[in-house]
Amino acid sequence: MRNPNKKPLPILENITVMDASSDGLSVAKTDEYVIFIKGAVPGDVVDLQITRKKSKYREATTIAVKHKSDKRTDPICTHFGTCGGCKWQNMSYDWQLFYKQKQVTDALTRLAKIELPEIQKILPSQKVYNYRNKLEFTFSNKKWLTKEQIDDKSIDFSESTGAITRNALGFHIPGMFDKILDIDKCHLQEEPSNAIRNEIRKYALENNLTFFDLREQIGFLRNIIIRSTSTGEWMLIVAFHYDDKPEIKKLLDHLANQFPQITSLQYVINSKRNDTIGDLDIIVYKGNDSIYENMEGLKFKIGPKSFYQTNSDQAYELYKVTRDFAGIKNTDVVYDLYTGTGTIANFVAHQAKKVVGVEYVPAAIDDAKINSQLNNITNTVFYAGDMKDVLNNDFINENGKPDVIITDPPRAGMHEDVVKKMLEIEPNRIVYVSCNPSTQARDLQLLDTKYKVTKVQPVDMFPQTHHVENVVLLELK
Repeated sequence: MRNPNKKPLPILENITVMDASSDGLSVAKTDEYVIFIKGAVPGDVVDLQITRKKSKYREATTIAVKHKSDKRTDPICTHFGTCGGCKWQNMSYDWQLFYKQKQVTDALTRLAKIELPEIQKILPSQKVYNYRNKLEFTFSNKKWLTKEQIDDKSIDFSESTGAITRNALGFHIPGMFDKILDIDKCHLQEEPSNAIRNEIRKYALENNLTFFDLREQIGFLRNIIIRSTSTGEWMLIVAFHYDDKPEIKKLLDHLANQFPQITSLQYVINSKRNDTIGDLDIIVYKGNDSIYENMEGLKFKIGPKSFYQTNSDQAYELYKVTRDFAGIKNTDVVYDLYTGTGTIANFVAHQAKKVVGVEYVPAAIDDAKINSQLNNITNTVFYAGDMKDVLNNDFINENGKPDVIITDPPRAGMHEDVVKKMLEIEPNRIVYVSCNPSTQARDLQLLDTKYKVTKVQPVDMFPQTHHVENVVLLELK
């Protein structure tokens, strides 16, 4: 119950939006505080509802746009503003690139505080929609109701009458682990992605299959994962909460008949309290156990648990920049840290004497080895383990001192012990690929004692979002 003595949060009128933040929100300022705004674009003049008060800043949502910015564009998705996936879809793509470039520049200049070369112009994505090769959707019996639906008095959402189903198949509402936005059309993956998802929901409703209750942990249908490749292969994985073989068979047979494009139809039984399937057995129902991606003549196997960059076309551009920065010679030993499924390692192997890949996830290392075998690459070796523990003197003595280190860590960046070991090893060049310029800046500051940043290349992998990749070349001073 709301505290009756608590003062309502204020509405601010005619606020000019000044900037875009690194988390996808827009920024305005008053004499007293900074405001982080949902639903606005730099250059807008807006009325705001404050939603959260902190000592030095406020959070707000846009309730009216008084003057539209020239940076603004009309979102094409009907779910924009409720779904949290494409926060910048109301900003023209040229301006998205501008603010991503600014995000990289600000992080490296303000946080790293090191000498920098001129930062190269960000590489745009050729596709600004339908660029993803993987999407995951969640079933829920607690569909998120939009304000328009709630305000529509003609609609009965009562669970007791069941006039309108509360079952949904879509994306999590940001900050609401148990609420799912029912998705009609997502513009991030090409067809038949939407057709597959909508057919599954239609079949489930018509056949009274129960949607998962994330709080109570009951219900039959949990998740689906749809993967695709540029070669035209499609993988569908359906996660069920419990094993009901007759119902599983009927659903999967229906999907196989409806969508002959699916070359790998798989399912998993997940009775855990979380949605991760990395530790579960995936069952091939029909077709192949994997799909395959091609890149510059190389073939990469993608299984249901494999990591692969979700923008295939732009991954190629990212890896070309990485390879170019690395400047690998045929006498070089290369370490590829956080190698994942060995995509970069195999991509650069033909230039090197030897490539050594290290990754925390054993299943990913299994994929990396398979990818080398698929492409008849014999000068790669792969190791699974915690980076800070694997990268020791015995390891270096066994594999040789690296001439080049390529590192592509997760968003948290590198462990301080890994940075210290790299400084101790002193490779001639380090190529640092990052999906988080802030943690990259922190690590670059640590590396600055022995290394000079000589090249910086931002790459846009995720149009319509605030996310940006950045590649940095460091050379031994």
